[in-house]
Amino acid sequence: MEKEDKMFSKRHSLAHVLAMAILKKFPDAKLGVGPVIENGFYYDFLLPDKLSDTDLPKLQKEMKKIIQQKVEFKKTVVSRDDSIKAAKAENQNFKVELIEDLPVDEELSFYSSNDFSDLCRGPHVADSSEINPNAFALTHIAGAYWRGDEKREMLTRVYGVAFETKEELENHLAMLEEAKKRDHRKIGKEQELFLIDPMVGLGLVMWQPNGAILWHVMEEFWHREHLKAGYKLVRTPHIGSRNLWETSGHWGFYNESMYPPLEIGQSLSSAEQGAEIKNKEEYLLKPMNCPFHVVTYNAKPKSYRDLPIRWAECGTVYRYEKSGELSGLTRVRGFTQDDAHIICTKDQVKEELKRVSRFITFIFKEFGFKDYKIYLSLRDPNNKEKYAGDDEGWDFTQKVLEEVAQEEKLDYVTEEGEAAFYGPKLDYKIKDALGREWQCSTLQFDFNLPERFDMNFINDKGEKERPYMLHRALFGSFERFIGLLIEHYAGAFPLWLSPVQIKIISVGDSHIEHCQKLAEEFTNQEIRVEVDYLDETVGNKIRKATQEKIPYVLVIGDKEMNSADLMVRVRGQQDLVTISKQKFIDKIKEDVAKRSLELIK
Repeated sequence: MEKEDKMFSKRHSLAHVLAMAILKKFPDAKLGVGPVIENGFYYDFLLPDKLSDTDLPKLQKEMKKIIQQKVEFKKTVVSRDDSIKAAKAENQNFKVELIEDLPVDEELSFYSSNDFSDLCRGPHVADSSEINPNAFALTHIAGAYWRGDEKREMLTRVYGVAFETKEELENHLAMLEEAKKRDHRKIGKEQELFLIDPMVGLGLVMWQPNGAILWHVMEEFWHREHLKAGYKLVRTPHIGSRNLWETSGHWGFYNESMYPPLEIGQSLSSAEQGAEIKNKEEYLLKPMNCPFHVVTYNAKPKSYRDLPIRWAECGTVYRYEKSGELSGLTRVRGFTQDDAHIICTKDQVKEELKRVSRFITFIFKEFGFKDYKIYLSLRDPNNKEKYAGDDEGWDFTQKVLEEVAQEEKLDYVTEEGEAAFYGPKLDYKIKDALGREWQCSTLQFDFNLPERFDMNFINDKGEKERPYMLHRALFGSFERFIGLLIEHYAGAFPLWLSPVQIKIISVGDSHIEHCQKLAEEFTNQEIRVEVDYLDETVGNKIRKATQEKIPYVLVIGDKEMNSADLMVRVRGQQDLVTISKQKFIDKIKEDVAKRSLELIK
C-alpha cells in the first residue's frame, strides 16, 4: 500500500508538472483538472491554439527539464475569498467555478511549485527529485467537455503514464502498442465486422455480413445452451409506456440514462401538417428488459409449484450515453443484453445461484477465457437508507452469495458499498490477453421490482408470498463481449466462431469452376467458405487471406485439381497439411461441434 501511495503522489505531481509545461508553451491556457488515473494521470486545458500528438515529445522534454530543477510542492491553506480573488486575478475561470462549488466549510489547499500554484487536495511528493524522469511518458491527446457537460467548453485532455522504473514504463508502452494492434475498432474495420456511422446515429452499431455471422453463431449457441439449462425464452418490445417506467422506478431514478419520451397520438404525416394531438400517449425506449419480464410474470397467478421460473431474452436496450464517452463496441447507445430473470422461493435461491455461477464459468471456458476475477458487492452498512429492501432480505442474500462463492471455490474479492441500490451482486470481470479487466457477466438480486410490481406466489400454506428475483447476464451485452473477443484473439477467432472458415483461392480462370464446386461441397456441410477468384496474383490473395486471419486456405491450381488430397494452409503454421477432402470436412465438423480452440496440425 505504501508503494501505491508513493506512486499516487508521483503521478499527481506529474500532472502539475504537465500544467507547468503547458503554461510555458501557452501562457494564456485555462486550467481544468488534473487527477490521477490507473497507471498515470491527465490534465484538461482550454488552449488558445491546437495541440496535437506530434507536440507531445517537446512537451515531455520540457517536463523533464522541470523535474531536473528539483521543484518543490508546497502546500498552503487559503481562505475561500482569497482563493477566488487569486483565481480571478489569473483569469482561471474554471478554478473559480470549482472553488465556488465546494462546500463552504471545506479546507481549500493550494500546492505551489516556483511561480506555479494550483488548487489541489494533494498529496504530492516533497520535490521533483523523487520522480524518475525516465519512467514517465505522455501518451495521447483527447477532447473532453468541461465537467462532462456536452453544453460546456471542449477542453484538450493530455494523458500520461508513470512508473517507478524505466523498465516498467517500457513494458507498459509495449502493452499499449499491442493494444493498438488488437483494437476492436481497427480489426472490425479490416475484417468488415461492424460499422458505426454518424448518419445512422452515434453509438448505434450496424453489423456487416461477417459480423452478423459471428453474432448469429454466438446467439445460436446461447439459445441452445439456455434451453439445455432449463430456461424458457421470451421476447419483449423495444419501447414501453410511461406508466411502466414510472411503476418500475426508472422514470425517477434512471432518467439521466433514458431517452426522452416519444409522444404518440398521430402519424408522422399528421405531425408534419401540424395536426392537434387529441389522445396523447408517451412511450420510452427501454433501457433494460426487467420490467417486461415482471409484467409477464404477473399476467396470471403463480403457485410455489411453478417456481423456479427461468426466463431468458436477447433484448436490445437503449441508453443515452454522452457522445464523448462512446467507444466502439464497448460503450454504445443501443446494445443487446443477454438477460435472464430467475424467480424463485427462498429455499431455491442457493441452488439457482450455483447453477448460474457454473453457467458463467462454462461460457468463459467455451470462448477461451481462463483468467477472470469475481467481485462480491455488498451494501454500505452505514448508509442502509439508500437501498431498497429490508435488513432481513439483505442479510440473507449477502450471506448466501458469499456461501455460494466459497462453496463453488470462486476467486472473489468483497467490495463493501458497491452493491446496486436494489440488491447485492457478483460481478465477473474477464482478463483479456493483455491482462486488462472487462466487466461482463453479472448476477444480482432485486428487492425493488418485486415490491413495486407486487409480485407474489401462493406458497404451500395457501398464503401469498413475495418471491426472490435474480437478474443475470452471461455476455453482459453482445456488443461488448464481441469487442472483447476481437481484442482477445486479435481477430484470429477460433474455428467455430470464425465468420469465414475456409478461403479457396483460384490460381487462374481455368480453376474457378473447380473452386466453386469445392465451395458448394463445403457449404452443403454447413462450413462457411469464400472463393477468391479475383484477377490478382496468388501471392496477393494469400497475403489478403492471412491478413483476414482465415483459419484454413486452399490454393487450387492444376496440381490441386488433379490430386485426391487437399493441401491446406493453416493459420499461424508454416508447413502445409496434406489431408483427404472427406477427412478435412469431418475434422472441421468435429472441431466446430466441440468448439475447439485449436486448428489441425
